[in-house]
Amino acid sequence: MVTVPTSPITEAVPLSLCAREPHVPADRLVAEMVPPPRFDSVRFETYVPDPNQPSQTEAVKVLGDFAAGLGTAHPAGGNKRRWFARKAAAAPAGPRGVYLDGGYGVGKTHLLASLWHATPAEPSLKAFGTFVELTNLVGALGFQQTVQTLSGHRLLCIDEFELDDPGDTVLVSTLLGRLVDAGVALAATSNTLPGKLGEGRFAAADFLREIQGLSAHFRPLRIDGEDYRHRGLPEAPPPYSDEQVTKAAYATKDASLDDFPNLLEHLAKVHPSRYGALTDGLRAVCLTDVRPVPDQSTALRLVVLADRLYDREVPVLASGLPFDKLFSDEMLNGGYRKKYFRAISRLTALARDAKTLVAQ
Repeated sequence: MVTVPTSPITEAVPLSLCAREPHVPADRLVAEMVPPPRFDSVRFETYVPDPNQPSQTEAVKVLGDFAAGLGTAHPAGGNKRRWFARKAAAAPAGPRGVYLDGGYGVGKTHLLASLWHATPAEPSLKAFGTFVELTNLVGALGFQQTVQTLSGHRLLCIDEFELDDPGDTVLVSTLLGRLVDAGVALAATSNTLPGKLGEGRFAAADFLREIQGLSAHFRPLRIDGEDYRHRGLPEAPPPYSDEQVTKAAYATKDASLDDFPNLLEHLAKVHPSRYGALTDGLRAVCLTDVRPVPDQSTALRLVVLADRLYDREVPVLASGLPFDKLFSDEMLNGGYRKKYFRAISRLTALARDAKTLVAQ
């Protein structure tokens, strides 16, 4: 049982994620498809290529040209410009998108967000989101409405295109095919299929094969760099006590305080497309009694929440088990292990950010 602080210095009663059931209109879901705060200020000019990796410098140039070319593209089809073709009128249909192919830590998301920022179009005519956010959008709006909503866009950027779920891959590939027909330009990064040799590095062959009929629409752009595929999981900071977490929640303005098992149950009642809205206005998330996630469905929902918190740079203070103990060995060795590794990495980073919330 956690004792609630009664000190006169208490600023406010903490918020609760479990008390929130956001209802997000369709127009907000689409309007929020922009680079997250962590990548809001990145530009091609702020990307520092490794002088020993000329492909990084080449990537900046190619993507800059790609963005400039979109300024005259017709967003609704018809007079469609064929990018990467010097003589569009005479050339056969060429790539209508670009795929950033590279390993961890080479700046693919930085470059993808920079492309979004550099494209000379109103924000309402370009969209940026992860593969999961795109599938969640289809789940919230329905396939036909999603096609209709995005068809007027000039550019769609998809970060972390996930190749480990055949059903979702087919769904999104079909969606992208409809958008290409409507004149929408595409840009993507992806993870690799589980169990592949060189996992975490170059995924172009996997990507182009899995999207099947769309492969001709993508130009792979290889970005070489240091290979982090052998790095281990980051060491999670030791958790705090329930009392420390609770005291910090009461002392931090706009912090939430929830029991971890209760939060996991609540996530099952909220569509993942609304997890961003679930965190609206939060400056910190405080969790008590963190314990292993009981099943894969719950684990995948937690991955989405971790992504939204990381995008919004919301620190997470917790008691119970450290975050590197969230997922079972079976989960970490299964088909979704890359998602779980990403969630551990991101929650660990947010836990480090939360250290300043605890009074020394």
